[in-house]
Amino acid sequence: MPKKSTLRLKRFIKVFLFLFLIIAIGLWYFLLGKNTGDMHKGNFLYIPNGSNYEQVLELLKTNGFIENKTSFDLLAKRTDYHNRVKAGKYKIEPGMSNLTIIRILRSGKQTPVKLIINKIRTKQEFISKISAQLEVNTDSMKQLLSNNEYLSKFQLDSNTSLAAIMPDTYEFWWNTKAEKVFEKIAANYKNFWNANRLESAKKLELSPTQVITLASIVEEETNDITEKDLIASVYLNRLRKGMKLQADPTAKYAFGDFTIKRITSTQTQIPSPYNTYYVMGLPPGPICTPSKSSIDAVLKGTATSYLYFCAKADFSGSHSFANDYASHMINAKKFQEAMNLRNIR
Repeated sequence: MPKKSTLRLKRFIKVFLFLFLIIAIGLWYFLLGKNTGDMHKGNFLYIPNGSNYEQVLELLKTNGFIENKTSFDLLAKRTDYHNRVKAGKYKIEPGMSNLTIIRILRSGKQTPVKLIINKIRTKQEFISKISAQLEVNTDSMKQLLSNNEYLSKFQLDSNTSLAAIMPDTYEFWWNTKAEKVFEKIAANYKNFWNANRLESAKKLELSPTQVITLASIVEEETNDITEKDLIASVYLNRLRKGMKLQADPTAKYAFGDFTIKRITSTQTQIPSPYNTYYVMGLPPGPICTPSKSSIDAVLKGTATSYLYFCAKADFSGSHSFANDYASHMINAKKFQEAMNLRNIR
């Protein structure tokens, strides 16, 4: 072969290899390089149950998780992700490549949701809290909390279903269904009722749900842990004597306005099974989800002769306790006068 032809061939090969390398690098970057978008929806991608690949691809693009839809699509189909879509909550970090994102989504490696439950007063409040953080269908959860046949498995009914909602931190997958959510929470409730607590409830002649119902009243009466057992003792004494509990929080619950600061005859005369000024004994279920300290305060069964208590006039949050009605009225008058001075109506 002539020398010039050989040189031309070598130059051609070098140019070809150079162009091939450039194309290969470009293709590598196109498929495997950084491909996250502006992430304007934050770091978490939520894939609802029943989603198909096309829907996931659209979520990724419109929510700013990927910049180039074509490159992601090519690699996703090459790695068979389009046939392996898994619902859930996934964390996408800025700067991730298509391959990294696909590996996370295909593996089903979700980021768990930490659900913190504090005091909840109504079923609707619980449902709203759950549905705000999980994919749970609100209608499904509402039906569940009213389904006596289902709730009977946990020794609960539609009135006492909130008794199982213990304030705590729970961990769920975002796409957990309503039944599984309730079952996990109910398991925590079951574990709380160990042999010692069950024995304490038995000595008080109360069921676990009755203890929680009474504890819910204690919870609403005070934030002072040092007084909870004394307040519980007042209500336990009233139950034993066959007296109406006449608990202000139950009248407020029956009235349905938790912002009011002064209970009057407007609230105490409401004909509701939850209003203990109107009915004898405990309400049919809890008026909130009480803390463990309130439940244990009831189970402690502190022995006192107190039948009355009233908030102190200094608004410290503490209470004055009394054995008889006359003494109680002296304490109540002081508090009423203090409320009048502050124009609390």
